[in-house]
Amino acid sequence: MNIQFRKLHPSLKIPSKSLLNKWLIECISHEGFILGKLSYTFLTDQELLVLNREFLNHDTLTDVITFDYNQNNIIIGEIYISLDRVLENSTINNVDFSTEILRIIIHGLLHLFGYKDKMPQQKIEMTTKEDYYLSLLP
Repeated sequence: MNIQFRKLHPSLKIPSKSLLNKWLIECISHEGFILGKLSYTFLTDQELLVLNREFLNHDTLTDVITFDYNQNNIIIGEIYISLDRVLENSTINNVDFSTEILRIIIHGLLHLFGYKDKMPQQKIEMTTKEDYYLSLLP
């Protein structure tokens, strides 16, 4: 099954859907999961803020929200990404936009694998995993 990508942002671009699809399926397999149904939606800050308020009761901007509907080892989820946040974070982190968007794309998927990032040690593990999977990009 393919991964769905929806870009609702009016101007910022996302990487090639075919490249993303191949890479993400490889990452899913590497973690021992099976792809069920996965969708990525790319939004503006304000659109993601509405979701953050409605579903998580958070009144803050964020770069990614992941909804996990996994069943055992079958990946089923929805990942929403603010391209505005990604652009701002790329400037803050002094990396190009394409690198930052790929990091956030894999970050959302890592949450579906069960990785967390609330505690310092979890953040280190998450960043290590992000770096590893970014290294697998064709």
